[in-house]
Amino acid sequence: MTWFKRNGLAMVSAIAAVSAATSLSVALAGQNGNMQNGTSAQQQEKSGVTAGEKAPMFTLKDTEGKEHSLKDILAKDETKAVVIEWFNPDCPFVKKHHDSAKTMKDLAKKYAEQGVVWIAINSGAEGLQGAGVERNKKAIEDYKIEYPVLMDMDGKVGREYGAKHTPEMYVISKDGTVVYHGAIDNNKSARTMGDTNHVDAALRAHLAGETVETNRTLAYGCSVKYRN
Repeated sequence: MTWFKRNGLAMVSAIAAVSAATSLSVALAGQNGNMQNGTSAQQQEKSGVTAGEKAPMFTLKDTEGKEHSLKDILAKDETKAVVIEWFNPDCPFVKKHHDSAKTMKDLAKKYAEQGVVWIAINSGAEGLQGAGVERNKKAIEDYKIEYPVLMDMDGKVGREYGAKHTPEMYVISKDGTVVYHGAIDNNKSARTMGDTNHVDAALRAHLAGETVETNRTLAYGCSVKYRN
């Protein structure tokens, strides 16, 4: 009996030790998995840029095949700021500001003499709503747009910025910092204009050397028509 008791206790202890080691390994694996998932979630949440961050540099061609480099535009002595407007000519929310009203055209003209360069980017994939060079050439003519519409059909630039809606607006300072990101105005209707134009307010403050008080709002509109 003594032998069985002694060896039985040893076997129980060994089994308990193995069980504990296995539990610890599983727990550590779970922690590692959670850390990886947490990092991935943070990275996903962090995708794109917003106010206070540096804008990704890019070079894209417009509907006439001319290249436009953000870095080169900012490097010009006369450039004080750049406005980027994510664009889809067939989106009702874009039509609100290009057809029902001339919000974008009027603002671009208002600030052009103050060194503000306005560009539009269409990140829609070929074959989807509002995409393609010919469709955008016609939109420029129909809406009487006087600034370039750049084609980003592979969606690379749009995804770098994290653009999700049309229109979605970015105001970029001379040093490449985003000083405003979000909606054009404060009315999410596809028909009614807002009584506060966030881009106008941001440009006015920035050009005066003041802090942009409302530097981040939630963009509204159609989804950017990326290829999946």
